[in-house]
Amino acid sequence: MSSGVLEEAIKKASIAWVSVGDGPAYALWCMPVENALAVVSGPGEQHAPGLAQAERAIVRLRGDHGGLIVQAEAAVERVLPGSPEWDEIAPQLATKRLNASGTAEDLVARWVENGCALVKLVPAGESAVGTAELPAESAAAPPRETPARVETRRPFRLHRVRKR
Repeated sequence: MSSGVLEEAIKKASIAWVSVGDGPAYALWCMPVENALAVVSGPGEQHAPGLAQAERAIVRLRGDHGGLIVQAEAAVERVLPGSPEWDEIAPQLATKRLNASGTAEDLVARWVENGCALVKLVPAGESAVGTAELPAESAAAPPRETPARVETRRPFRLHRVRKR
């Protein structure tokens, strides 16, 4: 597979499916940075278990049609607050964050205060698998258990309903 497809998918990426180890893939919003993706996770941000501590991750990117076009192994590089790289990437990423309260500077300060992790995912071009090599079957999985699920109750009825 040519690395051109991977580079183009990275340039257009706003969401990536990232899995660490044998864990499930999580859909994470991201921002292209050179030939890498910047992702923030942690308290008050998106849930990406194990990503901040990982050395490698699998990144799946979609094409213009919305389907999976490339999958690659990526090196995970943690960007630390106060570093020149943080000062360059964090404000840009904060402006891309949808529905954030406050300014971009407030959001970056909150990331530092809450201990959020900003990581760069640098895909290895030689590990990229293109459309032709990807499995034909769907990679959809059943929904995972989550505390956010709400049990549905029987509907409230003000008056008794008569059976006919």
